[in-house]
Amino acid sequence: MIPSRRSRRSLDWLNFFVADVQTGFGPFVAVYLTTQAWTEVQIGFALSLGTLTTMLSQVPAGMLVDAVRDKRRMALLALSAIALSAVLLAAFPSRLPVLASEVLHGFASCVLNPSIAAISLALVGREALGERLGRNARYASLGGAVAAGVMGLIGTYVSPASVFWLTAALTLPSLVSLMRIRAEDMHVVRPQKKAVDGRLLDLLKERGILVFAGCAMLFTLSNAAMLPLAGVAVTRAAGEEANLIIAACLVVPQLVVATISPWVGRLAQQRGRRIVLILGFSMLPLRGALLALVEEPYTLILIQALDGLSAATLNVMLPLLASDLTRRNNRFNLCMGLFGLAVGVGATISNSLAGLVSSLSSPAAAFALLGGIGLLCTLLAAFAMPETRLEHEQNDKH
Repeated sequence: MIPSRRSRRSLDWLNFFVADVQTGFGPFVAVYLTTQAWTEVQIGFALSLGTLTTMLSQVPAGMLVDAVRDKRRMALLALSAIALSAVLLAAFPSRLPVLASEVLHGFASCVLNPSIAAISLALVGREALGERLGRNARYASLGGAVAAGVMGLIGTYVSPASVFWLTAALTLPSLVSLMRIRAEDMHVVRPQKKAVDGRLLDLLKERGILVFAGCAMLFTLSNAAMLPLAGVAVTRAAGEEANLIIAACLVVPQLVVATISPWVGRLAQQRGRRIVLILGFSMLPLRGALLALVEEPYTLILIQALDGLSAATLNVMLPLLASDLTRRNNRFNLCMGLFGLAVGVGATISNSLAGLVSSLSSPAAAFALLGGIGLLCTLLAAFAMPETRLEHEQNDKH
């Protein structure tokens, strides 16, 4: 059964506004706390607490979303918690409220993302999930790009705290979009074939889950440090123009993701998952090599377009593969939590590793190492990842 246009469009806008909301908790937190006379050590501790909470919450949050039948209610509670965390930051920039905000936001985000993926699966089913996830990624990228620009302007010309008041306000259109998704358009996705147990240890015995978790960890281990490391070099070479270049390096990949994500979903649906993984992940070693060789600051913007190709791949394929690999037990959100944990581990290690290699050797050596890790990720996907698309799931309705 095809979901109504109202539900499909509401899910589009839900992804757009959720990206707006989440953008407020990016680099703006550090800027805001700096204006409140927080030291670098205090800011680092607060941000690290948020990161640690997110990592530790991935699996429990996935289990919680799996256990609750009404995924819209889980998304509603998560959005409400994120709004509260934004208000805490804006109204009470002292130690305990800020730390509470970071913890609350970390756990709520781990509930919100799988809830939206589960709503998408319930709306369109497994057969059309690839293209639906591509649309989700498109609207999320557009929302993130718009929010970054607007929040940067109001943070500069109104007040740093206004970023978080706006973040809290943006949960309202998110909630409206969520409530406009019709319950009658959502259907329970039942296990295929003979159902098996879906406990955590049983999922860890699945080859595909282990291989893709390894790919996800290697992906962020390779990817997370590339732009920050390049940003240091750009700042030294471009001086006052560095902020403009870095801003462009953030926006360009978002535009690429918005442009190609539906195509990525269709390709995965029609040609298979593994070929998409190989194409997307192969951008990592290419980007690492170019960053190691090219020193012209403005060329960095073009190189960062490759980040959009690889990011679109991960954004679409992570929930799609979680759906594929849990056909027999419906532990979709638990599987997403495992993959999210792998992503968090890779991102946590990446910056420290790249910084260490850069200081001991050179930035070029660090980029070469990151590119080598990306190559390992690509090879793992090419030679160890099983194809998870079933032949009858090909979607020819385009």
